[in-house]
Amino acid sequence: MFKGEKPEQVLQIDPSNELRFTGPFTSAVTSYITLKNPSEKKVCYKIKTTAPKQYCVRPNSGTLDPMSSVEIAVSLQPQQGDFPSSENYKHKFMVQTMFAPDGDYDSDQLWKEITPDKLMDSKLKCVFSSGSEVPANQDCVKEAPVQEKKVTKSNKIDDINHQVGTQAENELARAAAEVKTLREEESTLRQENLALKEEVLRLRKATREAREQSGDSAIGGGSANAQTLANMENNRVYLILGIFAVLFGILLGKFLL
Repeated sequence: MFKGEKPEQVLQIDPSNELRFTGPFTSAVTSYITLKNPSEKKVCYKIKTTAPKQYCVRPNSGTLDPMSSVEIAVSLQPQQGDFPSSENYKHKFMVQTMFAPDGDYDSDQLWKEITPDKLMDSKLKCVFSSGSEVPANQDCVKEAPVQEKKVTKSNKIDDINHQVGTQAENELARAAAEVKTLREEESTLRQENLALKEEVLRLRKATREAREQSGDSAIGGGSANAQTLANMENNRVYLILGIFAVLFGILLGKFLL
């Protein structure tokens, strides 16, 4: 690797180039990035975006164990009115990664001290679609002026075709609504799953810290008990010596008298 050249990305990222969001955009729209670590080392990752106020990323950083993966939920915040087409392709995301050091480390401090030549990064551009695009050759169909109906059979066929077309449009609209509902339910379930995973990790960390603290308390308690026993033993010796001194004084007094 030449000097100044960045190392190749170690993680497998899906999607690799484009992050697609499908409208309508009047409510939050969520897309997902899957990160997989195929290496035999731990890898730290961080997700960045050029429009941080427009998106909610969860989780936005973490550590991937060897041969493990994680799903990142990227939620586009609700937009007022139509999403501006002039900004569609300006939003980008970057996945930054680096190999984690052996042993314990402070993740925040590690990201501050890492040099650019040790960072691996991948970029994804955002693509937006309304979900109801119409082909260019079907943008607008103008009806010709209605002429006098001369052929009854032909008019009936036209009426039937119009009814069939209307029914098909209604079916498509209902299907589109059902697809949108399913997507929202899937997004909600995935976010709840991510929240549960984060809660499990937090509880595991709290349990480990509690065990370490209880171990230190046990060591301190043992030292205190040993000191207490030593003090009791010394007091017993002093008491016996005091008794002997009193008895010796009494006997000596009798002999002298």
